[in-house]
Amino acid sequence: MEDDVLIQISNRIKDRRREKNITVQELASRANVSKGLISQIENSRTVPSLIVLIDIIKSLEIDLNVFFKDIKYNGREFPLLIRRKEEYEHFEKEDATGFNYHRIFTQSIKKSTIDIVILDLEPDAQRPQIQTEAFEYKYILNGAIDYHFGDEVYRLNQSDSMLFDGRMPHTPKNSGKEKASMLVIYFFEETS
Repeated sequence: MEDDVLIQISNRIKDRRREKNITVQELASRANVSKGLISQIENSRTVPSLIVLIDIIKSLEIDLNVFFKDIKYNGREFPLLIRRKEEYEHFEKEDATGFNYHRIFTQSIKKSTIDIVILDLEPDAQRPQIQTEAFEYKYILNGAIDYHFGDEVYRLNQSDSMLFDGRMPHTPKNSGKEKASMLVIYFFEETS
């Protein structure tokens, strides 16, 4: 994430928290994160995962579309978060041999419906760009996939992943000569 985007997000969170007269500790409790993390985010010292960011935004009672509406990335709207396999955080949970955990994104799920699917794409598979009423997480199991968002194209290779708002027009295209597969997780927000 570019520094300018981080600063925009940090300032927006801090401003909204102050407008609502919420302390850092209260916001941390509402979002189920530490007070230190909120402070680091508000001071542009750390980049939260998109899912944690979404929880913070919801805790501030801001509509996600309103929050991200004017945020720009290199002069354009910030469309998605891509994580390359070499960026995954390695960690250990217990004293065991051969258990290699890699944290991709962290999610606290509240008032959401989750749909988990495997999508296989043949080399000649095609469809127009679509929109879904969900946040979409994609993890490339095998092959190479070009993801189209309007006129932008992002190449994802095996073990790369991304998270984005499915309300943006999008479609994948198999970039190879063999079947490509991806894990897809849809996070549907429940409305009250």
